[in-house]
Amino acid sequence: MSVVIVTGGTFGLGQAITVELSRRGHQVIAFGLSQPQVSSTAQGTQSLLRELEEAGCKADILEADVSRTVDVERVVQHALQHYGGIHGLVNNAAIGPLGTVLDTSEDLFSRIVDVNLRGTYLMCRAVIPHMKRQGGGSIVNIGSGAGYGKPNMAVYAATKGGILALSSAMAYDHFHDHIRVNVAIPGGGGIVSGMSVGRIGGDVDAFKRRPAAGTAAGRPATGRDLANAVAFLLSDDAATVSGTVLDVGCFTHQGGPVPPKT
Repeated sequence: MSVVIVTGGTFGLGQAITVELSRRGHQVIAFGLSQPQVSSTAQGTQSLLRELEEAGCKADILEADVSRTVDVERVVQHALQHYGGIHGLVNNAAIGPLGTVLDTSEDLFSRIVDVNLRGTYLMCRAVIPHMKRQGGGSIVNIGSGAGYGKPNMAVYAATKGGILALSSAMAYDHFHDHIRVNVAIPGGGGIVSGMSVGRIGGDVDAFKRRPAAGTAAGRPATGRDLANAVAFLLSDDAATVSGTVLDVGCFTHQGGPVPPKT
């Protein structure tokens, strides 16, 4: 049995990852916060519980803050005590308020960095020693096209750029530990998530009406599209894949997305 921790795994894209991995037979430990975070509509676990039941599968659901060391250690101990090991880690938890450096307060700057970058660091630091002892593992960090720089996303972009660099560095550092570290990027515009909808005031219908480049499939990406890519990177089919970026959308890492067709 493969045991996988999913941060921010109780809503939106994280929920899709939790459900898909559970559907594929992984023992998933998903955690998040019940209260909405800045610029996001993500809250509660009822939607996740309902989707898991409809899919005929289960997952362990915890409430924890990825930016708090004590919470991270509690989640890791839960995995070890109940299942004896940790084979996969998906760092999905993030907040993404819009803003330039001029209109982002110091407190908000610190919170974005704490969740997006420090949270990933804390989880990896807590999990990697156990992966090393068991002979390897797989870490998938959820990135963003903003990691290459986007307007009005200064601090969010900085943290997602940091995720790219951190992931590459860890892939080098833990190559001989047989721990693979990769990045999956949702992209193409139009992908519904707590963060993307929250940025326009929480109106899902208005978000869906906005023009989006979508994907080569002729539609916007979905959470399940991202989850399928994450599942691949966690699987033995990706046994030799480390230090790479898998773009699930519209070439965001190459200057995309492609403009909508008129």
